[in-house]
Amino acid sequence: MKLIRYGEVGGEEIGVQIDGINYSVASFGGDYNEAFFAEDGLARLEQFVKDNEGKLIELPADIRLGAPFTRPSKIVCIGLNYKDHAEETGAKIPAEPIIFMKSSTSLVGPNDQIMIPRNSTKTDWEVELGIVIGKKASYVEEAEALDFVAGYVLHNDVSEREYQLERGGTWDKGKGCDTFAPMGPFLATKDEFEDIHNIKLWLKVNGKTFQNGNTSNLIFSVPFVVAYVSQFMTLLPGDVISTGTPAGVGLGFDPPIYLKPGDVVELGADGLGEARQEVVSFKSH
Repeated sequence: MKLIRYGEVGGEEIGVQIDGINYSVASFGGDYNEAFFAEDGLARLEQFVKDNEGKLIELPADIRLGAPFTRPSKIVCIGLNYKDHAEETGAKIPAEPIIFMKSSTSLVGPNDQIMIPRNSTKTDWEVELGIVIGKKASYVEEAEALDFVAGYVLHNDVSEREYQLERGGTWDKGKGCDTFAPMGPFLATKDEFEDIHNIKLWLKVNGKTFQNGNTSNLIFSVPFVVAYVSQFMTLLPGDVISTGTPAGVGLGFDPPIYLKPGDVVELGADGLGEARQEVVSFKSH
């Protein structure tokens, strides 16, 4: 299944995508949140869709899509998880996964705007595969890790490099700004994929391709990452682990290339759809 949420910011309803067409399942009730995943929501939703075949309301093609799940308890990210990305940024290949966090308030829809933070000059892009956790996970064994996965999502791990690398302390400073986690267009359940370690990912800025990678080049695999992170924190249903980005980020160029107002970022991945984000100047709430 492919799960979507649609409608105005803060008032999203739930839906599904079937054969490229979006349908409402608002009558199913609830939202795609921690309780939904924890209470066997995917199986119940699948049955609901089967029972209502031919009856679901088709949504307008131009309707806004929100993130395909409600704000998770946490967004955990893995840094430098592609060898080519580590090399382009001049970093050592990590011996163990690097963990950092994005604030849950950075989550936005797949086609929402990216807002440059106040006084930022080094906002960058990162196409990534996100893992969505399906049930509570603590001290999980790698061999069992995929049992705890609900599905996968396309993620642009937007990053402010000055805040991340030049302001002291941890990377989190440059990762959690508002609008810095566009996700979607949909959550694809894990049964949609034959091999999650053979997924092409790409990203363009203003029509030019900058990233063209494949999850076959992950340093630490999806099950390893889920098991590893669960040793340090309890993962709750609906949490996201973003698995890292391949080469081609703006920081890796000489001189670096950073996003500016008016730029358009497009990205996609096999089986995870495509997203488009316009870059805008900072505006206070």
